[in-house]
Amino acid sequence: MKNYSRRKFIKKSGISAIASIGTSAILNNSCEDDISISQSQGKYMGDFSAPKIKNIKAAFIGVGSRGIGHVNNFKTHKDTEILSVCDLYKKRVENLTKKLNLNLSTDGYWGDENAWIKMVEDKRPDIVFISTNWDNHAPMAIRCMELGSHVFVEVPLANTIEDLWKIVNTSEKTQKHCMMLENVNYAREELMFLNICRQGKIGEFLHAEAAYIHDLRWQMMEKNNNMQIPDDFPGTGSWRTKQYSKNIGNLYPTHGLGPVAQYMSLARGDDNFNKIVSLSSPSRGRELFAKNHFPKDDEWNKINYQNGDINTSIIKTTYGKTIMIQWDETSPRPYTRHNLIQGTKGTLAGFPTRVFFDNKEGALSGVYSGWIQGGDLDSIYKKYDHPLYKRLNDKTSNSGHGGMDGIMMYRIIECLKKGSPLDQNVYEGAFWSAVTPLSRISVINDGAPQSFPDFTRGNWKSTKPLDIIQ
Repeated sequence: MKNYSRRKFIKKSGISAIASIGTSAILNNSCEDDISISQSQGKYMGDFSAPKIKNIKAAFIGVGSRGIGHVNNFKTHKDTEILSVCDLYKKRVENLTKKLNLNLSTDGYWGDENAWIKMVEDKRPDIVFISTNWDNHAPMAIRCMELGSHVFVEVPLANTIEDLWKIVNTSEKTQKHCMMLENVNYAREELMFLNICRQGKIGEFLHAEAAYIHDLRWQMMEKNNNMQIPDDFPGTGSWRTKQYSKNIGNLYPTHGLGPVAQYMSLARGDDNFNKIVSLSSPSRGRELFAKNHFPKDDEWNKINYQNGDINTSIIKTTYGKTIMIQWDETSPRPYTRHNLIQGTKGTLAGFPTRVFFDNKEGALSGVYSGWIQGGDLDSIYKKYDHPLYKRLNDKTSNSGHGGMDGIMMYRIIECLKKGSPLDQNVYEGAFWSAVTPLSRISVINDGAPQSFPDFTRGNWKSTKPLDIIQ
């Protein structure tokens, strides 16, 4: 549903774009000019349908806890085959290949940092799942597409605007899917809100709020010299902690942003990302945690934790809507993704789930001015639960993260077999991930606005919004 036409907005508002300030403008604009290609060397991938794959053959790079989850979900599907897995650690590969009944001598790759390249060259899989250190996502995705595989990459898609452009350009040139694995888009609440939005129940979109508030200081314990490592290998915290010393801004924006971006059909016909301003708090929590839990000579007490504990950014869309997005993996506070979409006829909010309609339906709570929440939500779920959730929940409820992981995997396989467009295209992954490098420049420049590159080169205007999948 087009909730506000481009022509009407421009004529009515007459609002000019906010100019980036000082060195931030130079950094941002030169980056886009140097890296983007004025005319694509391939085909636009927004509504791209790849040839059908009857029997899907997959390889997996990175089989720590996240990678193993993808392996376990993939293997439950018919007409699929796991060709190989790869990891830095031989024991991980051995344990998993034995569990999968694969031939270790030919189907397991480990040790060398480039062993994954040999695996993809040897096996030539239809698809590759990448669940590794953030810094490896871009080079791995690009090379796998060049070698002929569709690629499914854990969040974020990449850490820099340069790498995001390279991924987009490679996908277009090779005609290979590159989907970022944003699983939150498949959660029950987010799917229901998408369904309600598509039905026009909250009217014209005005504002959204998204967050990833998750105290992950405990991950700093995932080191070789600590007994909290489940499989005797360094966990996520062994590399993720170091990001706080070399990056600034919102380092993990996509779990909150992905769903609200799809509610608003950003980069999909209705609107697009335009500018972002970003500010961060002081950095305190990680340093205090290191002092309280590690010896003085430990590496975590030698790091300069330069990134703020909480980052708050505001995105302005092409047609003037706003999105507040927050990130905090350090502060002692309960988990939330702060999922909210506000329109002219109502508001949907998460954590806890609440709904308000500016009509008679809004009176279900007993007070017209109050939220529909708690037990009153039963009628809302019955009426608006997404058909995809209703179709798949029983099959995927034990798949991880409340079932969203299984629904995501089911849809990937379903789309590949049918030759249908994926639910998340490469441009969405690029826009959502671009918050990290753009927020960095804004924070460094005291909140100066930064412009989003248009990874679609204007093609977003004719891209179809995500359907309500039955």
